[in-house]
Amino acid sequence: MTVQQPTPQPAHGSHGPFGLGAPTGPGRPDRSRKRWLKYGAVALVSLIVGVGIGSSGGSADTGKEAADAKAAPRPTVTVTKTADAAAPKPAPTVTETVTAKPKQTEEAGPADGFSGEGEYVVGEDIKPGTYKTAGPEGEFGCYWERAKDASGELDSIIANNNLQGPGRVTLNKGEYFKTNRCQEWKRVG
Repeated sequence: MTVQQPTPQPAHGSHGPFGLGAPTGPGRPDRSRKRWLKYGAVALVSLIVGVGIGSSGGSADTGKEAADAKAAPRPTVTVTKTADAAAPKPAPTVTETVTAKPKQTEEAGPADGFSGEGEYVVGEDIKPGTYKTAGPEGEFGCYWERAKDASGELDSIIANNNLQGPGRVTLNKGEYFKTNRCQEWKRVG
């Protein structure tokens, strides 16, 4: 009698007749779990090696230098305080007041030149003397007038003229001089 052996049936989760793929039953751990264990162990070993290198300073020379630094004397700080001695009293401050004298300038007074437009009092606004002008500023001529007073009356006029070119006039102290449409007047004598 021959006993017939039962034909092996593929286990649940296996792929094909050659057993490709691992069963996931209680006998064998899952592949992803194995992978996590492997990476975790590598990370733990790397951490331990890194801590060891960091605590030793990375080289043998560094350890020697650290030992030399510990053996060398440390600098000493000394604080010196000066005792309060009888300090001499400061000398009194002497303040001298000096009045500044202004530079001597020419007194303001009558001008040696003036505009060709306006009315002036000789001796107050302008100096007495002979003045000249280059002539009219425009095409209407240059009018000038010497007067006894500022009334504007015809009988107060001493002399007058309407220039078409250059001109001169002699002014005496106390007279009034009126000028219109003339270029600047300048004293020449």
